[in-house]
Amino acid sequence: MSTHLFTRISGAPTDAREARNGMRHILALTASKLSDGLIDPKLILSWLATSLGVPAALVGLLVPIREAGALLPQILLSGWLRRMRLRKTFWVAGALGQGAFAALIVLVALTLEGRAAGVAICGALAGLALSRAACSVSYKDILGKTIGKSRRGSVTGAAGSVASAGVILLGLLLLAGVLRNEAAVIAAIALAACLWVLAAAVLARLEEEPSRPEKDTRPDLSPLWQDGQLQRFILVRGMLVPTALAPPYLVLLASRSGGLALDRLGVLVLVSAAASFLSSYLWGRLADRSSRRVLILTGLIGAVAMLGAVGAAALGLAQTLWAIPLALFILMLAYHGVRQGRSTYLVDMSPEDKRASYAALANTAIGTLLLVAGALGGAAALIGPSAALIGFAGLCLGASVVALGLDEVEQDA
Repeated sequence: MSTHLFTRISGAPTDAREARNGMRHILALTASKLSDGLIDPKLILSWLATSLGVPAALVGLLVPIREAGALLPQILLSGWLRRMRLRKTFWVAGALGQGAFAALIVLVALTLEGRAAGVAICGALAGLALSRAACSVSYKDILGKTIGKSRRGSVTGAAGSVASAGVILLGLLLLAGVLRNEAAVIAAIALAACLWVLAAAVLARLEEEPSRPEKDTRPDLSPLWQDGQLQRFILVRGMLVPTALAPPYLVLLASRSGGLALDRLGVLVLVSAAASFLSSYLWGRLADRSSRRVLILTGLIGAVAMLGAVGAAALGLAQTLWAIPLALFILMLAYHGVRQGRSTYLVDMSPEDKRASYAALANTAIGTLLLVAGALGGAAALIGPSAALIGFAGLCLGASVVALGLDEVEQDA
């Protein structure tokens, strides 16, 4: 049964063991990705923090803490990972950690308010981000060991689409007014905590061949100057960071135009989740054919979305009911494509014995670039949101040009 189902999902024949592993990957990733949507700092946590009276300065820290905190520690965690025979243990521990810190956020929301709540939520989110870093640095290695090269994008893409359907349901309930109060949002975060525990339990059953523990686990930085393709990949990925940073500037652009502010939680959740649902599986299948092309296309699409929003504001269309939501939807399509393309490309380009090391180097570099791009975007926003979006669009267009020089790494395995 699992062999037949996984073959239909991946579009390629496989053996029974890989099929079992594939379904475990999909189930665990679905639970984990759904948890991500239920506790999204850009939407859910920001709304909750505001309702608790958290100062705006602390609310503004949520996204940088979550994004950079999940990337910067990876170069150190990769050394610990390489000492382990079963790499899945690292991912399981990370999932349990995310569940525990999500539960802590629930406790904070039930007991604290104001600045105290903000500080506590930021601290718990930092712990959650560190746990996520453990999952991220180990997952590409686990995926590479247990799923064939031509089927990896389908695994992650299918999980993303299924999880997005759950987040779409949440958005619809919020828009309908069924879930509108603080207690409902706290319950969603509690559900996220439970789903991370479920994900850990599922992936713990993965049939993984033991790796040979490495004695010398000091960070190997040499690929940064020895591997030209890794350098180019990091540059491309760094220049695509604006697809993650731009959404708040679209909201600000709409608000300053006196039109649709997109500040209703249900609208934001629904638009983002709908884009993820429609794009994840398709991007996954395309990434299995050419993740390089995915990176090229997403840079172009992201730039079109940002420049389209700026153009709509210049023409006085930002206050309409369709212009900014449409731009946000297209931008989210690009964002999810970037995530799918960069993940698949990194796994497929990395030497088999250096996947964890390459992932850690790339993610640590991107964490640093994310902080830099966020600071530059904030500085440009002092001129106006349009200036920030134009700058971000330029970076995305540049990423597409640089990505033309990447090698094609997808081959039948």
